[in-house]
Amino acid sequence: MFIAAGIAILLVYALLVYYIGRSLWKWMSPKPARWLKAAYIIILTVVSTSFILGRFFGGVTILSMIGSYWMALFYVLILLLPLTHLLLWVMKLASLHSHRTEKRAGITVLMLSAAIIGFGIYNAYSPVVRSYEVTIPKAADVESLNIVMAADMHFGLLSGAGHAERMVEEMNRLQPDLVLIPGDVIDDDLEAYLDLGMVELLKGIQSKYGVYTSLGNHDRFDGEITELIAALEQSGMQVLYDETAEVQGITIAGRRDKQDAGRAELSQILSGRDLTAPVLLLDHQPNALDEAQEAGTDLVVSGHTHNGQVFPGNLITGALFENDWGYLQKGSMHSIVTSGYGFWGPPIRLGSRSEIVQIEVTFQP
Repeated sequence: MFIAAGIAILLVYALLVYYIGRSLWKWMSPKPARWLKAAYIIILTVVSTSFILGRFFGGVTILSMIGSYWMALFYVLILLLPLTHLLLWVMKLASLHSHRTEKRAGITVLMLSAAIIGFGIYNAYSPVVRSYEVTIPKAADVESLNIVMAADMHFGLLSGAGHAERMVEEMNRLQPDLVLIPGDVIDDDLEAYLDLGMVELLKGIQSKYGVYTSLGNHDRFDGEITELIAALEQSGMQVLYDETAEVQGITIAGRRDKQDAGRAELSQILSGRDLTAPVLLLDHQPNALDEAQEAGTDLVVSGHTHNGQVFPGNLITGALFENDWGYLQKGSMHSIVTSGYGFWGPPIRLGSRSEIVQIEVTFQP
């Protein structure tokens, strides 16, 4: 069944690539030389398969880079080309169509695509700070807590050292009491994370009570999970892998990702902890809010959804998750989901923005 579905998806993708390739070629050169057409087909084939090949052959970084930008272009063209063809068809019915019109349409599509991708890259690499205020009706050893939270950095080939430096600088500017990172620190490749010097960069985060992280569905690689956890802890983070810690009379719990077969029940993770004191939870995917509420959690921080990353992805995440982005209160429990600091796949965001989250928590027993 899965093989058949995979083949069907590849066939649809191949047809869409053919549609894009044929449309652009027709607009660019109606009477091509044979060698030029052959070169165009070869280049299009390599570029359109580079994202898939880059995932299979992780060491071939140039393929991954080409593939990521191709996916951005592919997405934009799939939106623009049908609209352009519809407009040309209407113009033809109105006897306003000519070969020159098609040429101009092709140039306009390419220029508009470049502008949209440029705007998407800006959204991906220029994060904003979003602030929330939360009151927890429990006593702690402090009256308030300035929490800074980020997730889904996907540090690797494209979300690299420069992006990490900006994150550390912005976090430190916010002067956090506590930093929480609910998953997807790396992008399926621990070697890239280490080679980019992320360990030393992330050690620069300055937090009064420390940096705590849980793991996400992309925090994985070919080796043992203990190697990944060790690398993150060398980066100055305390990884909570179905575990808890205590800070200033506050319980901080971190869950394994939902896709992890060994994930424990939250009630088991919190067993033995004082639930009359505040409980903060890091859970990468925001799809266990009912369980968190029933277990006595006060604040859940999550990521994973990217707020869809590119429109209309946000409509899909909104249908899948009770809280796919932003703030939601369930009884006395608060859920905050970030759109993420990085991105997955194409390095663009359309209809969403990279962000760091600041949460001002007040404890009022």
